[in-house]
Amino acid sequence: MAPLSDDLGVVAGLSQVTRSYRADFPIFGREVNGRPLAYLDTAASAQKPRAVLDAMHEAYAYHYANVHRGVHTLGYEATAAFEAARGTVAHTINARSADEVVFVRGATEGINLLAASFGSRLVAGDAVVISELEHHANIVPWQMLREKCGIDLRIAPIGDDGALCLERFAALLTPGVRLVAVTHVSNVLGTVVPVSEVIRRAHACGSLVLIDGCQAIGHRSVDVRELDADFYVFSGHKAYGPTGIGVLWGKREILETLPPWQEGGEMIESVSFARTTFKKPTYRFEAGTPAIVEAIGLAAALEYVFAIGVPWIEAHERALTTYAIERLGRIDGVRVLPGGTGQAGILSFEMAGVHPHDIATVIDRSGVAVRAGHHCAQPLMSRLGVTATVRASVGLYTHEGDIDALADGLGCVREMFG
Repeated sequence: MAPLSDDLGVVAGLSQVTRSYRADFPIFGREVNGRPLAYLDTAASAQKPRAVLDAMHEAYAYHYANVHRGVHTLGYEATAAFEAARGTVAHTINARSADEVVFVRGATEGINLLAASFGSRLVAGDAVVISELEHHANIVPWQMLREKCGIDLRIAPIGDDGALCLERFAALLTPGVRLVAVTHVSNVLGTVVPVSEVIRRAHACGSLVLIDGCQAIGHRSVDVRELDADFYVFSGHKAYGPTGIGVLWGKREILETLPPWQEGGEMIESVSFARTTFKKPTYRFEAGTPAIVEAIGLAAALEYVFAIGVPWIEAHERALTTYAIERLGRIDGVRVLPGGTGQAGILSFEMAGVHPHDIATVIDRSGVAVRAGHHCAQPLMSRLGVTATVRASVGLYTHEGDIDALADGLGCVREMFG
């Protein structure tokens, strides 16, 4: 048997550091089915460090009040913490101003906001371009818009290596394209899309660009000004923060042109029965009481990740992915689906003769948590010629022992199913 990659030494070195960070996550103090937890489902939702849990507890226990309304002490404290969280997000992604950061419930809501607001300006004959790599959240809203107003929805293909076909994508960019909406990192294959080049080509034809950054934030550096994206969305819970909070970032000069998509309290300047005037962004898009403590938790998560260093996290996850691909490739009947060059910390695989759900159920007995199914990406499954896969995804707390536990569990599956 040939030796494992030279990256094994890198993995072992990085994993020694990882074990110290792992202690920051209370969930790793428990066992699952009598075994240490090997959590390989970070792409679905990351575990939460104590810094996030403590920040949220502090806010609820000692500083909670509604924001932007009360003139009492608690109201001031809650508002200050909430707006500081907006500033933390802006700093993390290098936005020009906190006024470009819109808090939403998650990336799904952010995309739907744009489909309703920006989409209200589109007419029959206008086009939106997405790719075969997209999550349902970046497909269905544009399909609904197509049914509503007759836009042309164009699909940029991927190659057999799992990478976006840039030249075929470019061929779709005619003057009628109003928006290109693509993922930064595939939630199924870990494919890293060359978004800088996508943005450059889209802008050259006069199109705006939305990037779905759910699998990028917390795993790789994101600089929205360097990218020159027009919109960028992500969900907090995939970046070690809480559920129920996410971000839509947009260039301020574009946000100022967009109408609100929900109406109610907080997003207005004045209301009379004759006329209503709306606030400027970002508040124009934040109707009602926001997810106050969740925003504070998100800020704590981003600060935690920033303190560790995103370049270290990216290198760690890349080395683990290489190790996992080689380790799994040695198991009889396992096929790892290709994720292009520079694959991020996500990989999907199948085992001949065994359904992905059976695989996930069996290895759970050994404390290994993976995702099995279509991963909210059924068009991509169809393109890959499969109905479902097993997906393993890593985080900053993952070490080589988790990958070994996965491989050992798959060996047991192979023996069980023959």
